[in-house]
Amino acid sequence: MLRYRLIHPEILAALASAGHGSRVLVADGHYPFVTAAGPNATHVFLNLSPGRLTVPEVVEVLVDAIPVERATVMAPPPDQPTPEVFAEFERLLPAGTPIDRLDRFAFYDAARTDDVALVIATGEQRTYANILLTVGVAA
Repeated sequence: MLRYRLIHPEILAALASAGHGSRVLVADGHYPFVTAAGPNATHVFLNLSPGRLTVPEVVEVLVDAIPVERATVMAPPPDQPTPEVFAEFERLLPAGTPIDRLDRFAFYDAARTDDVALVIATGEQRTYANILLTVGVAA
């Protein structure tokens, strides 16, 4: 029996197939899930309804199940404020996890790479609530 909170079978299978350096995209409901994701990625749609599930809810469960060595977020243009969800990510990620910021199109390019093993679609309604988690090595 599993001892952590993640019990979704398709997500568990994708994570078990991923290795050190693989990445996991958790994206808001505005994200182009099919056209801006890597060719090797398993797609899991958790966007049950608007606002459910949220990106932070998914991230909270993932960090309980996998080691995260780095994160990348989609940053808004410089003339816009920092999204509040970024503070939630910082709180949820292990202490000291580096968080890189990429503009929208650079983020799409990063999410289209071969090392993205899993794409999780959420019902998150906030914009720029997208995060790429890089799987680390279990201690």
